[in-house]
Amino acid sequence: MAIVQRNTRETQIRLELKAGSGVATADTTIPFLDHMLVTLARYAGLDLTITARGDLPHHLIEDVGICVGAAFAALLPATAARYGDRTVPMDDALVHCALDAGGRPYYRGPLPAGLYDHWMRSFADNARATLHLRVLRGQDRHHIVEAAFKALGLALRDALVEGGAVFSTKGSVALEVAP
Repeated sequence: MAIVQRNTRETQIRLELKAGSGVATADTTIPFLDHMLVTLARYAGLDLTITARGDLPHHLIEDVGICVGAAFAALLPATAARYGDRTVPMDDALVHCALDAGGRPYYRGPLPAGLYDHWMRSFADNARATLHLRVLRGQDRHHIVEAAFKALGLALRDALVEGGAVFSTKGSVALEVAP
């Protein structure tokens, strides 16, 4: 289980994340963000409990992305499959997600909702994952964003699968930084 607490002058967040069956409770004061977090956990097969408060939606959504990304990075076993690639349709929307949870942060979007595009970037940076999202079609921003969270959840599920060995030609990578 990963437990993340983030407290700033702008936000207060407590999150618990573990491998499970996709049961989630989200209380962020932003109903759509709660809906996306519950959706992500369900599709990823992760159990999530999060309580978050903040001064502005921008700060809260960004900091929740940071916390979810950091928790995912902490959960990822060294011998995970690492890669996930999923395309999800939702009514008019069709969104493709390609993910590499191999320790190199990069995000390429965009989503047509700036705050949730920023959530994805914050997640990728703190999960130390390469995340590409492509909106293949769609008009309804709700459907596009929700399809993106579903596709990300399914890609995370794939990436978390135990692979039995380090999935890299480099082998295990050790990086030590001394003060």
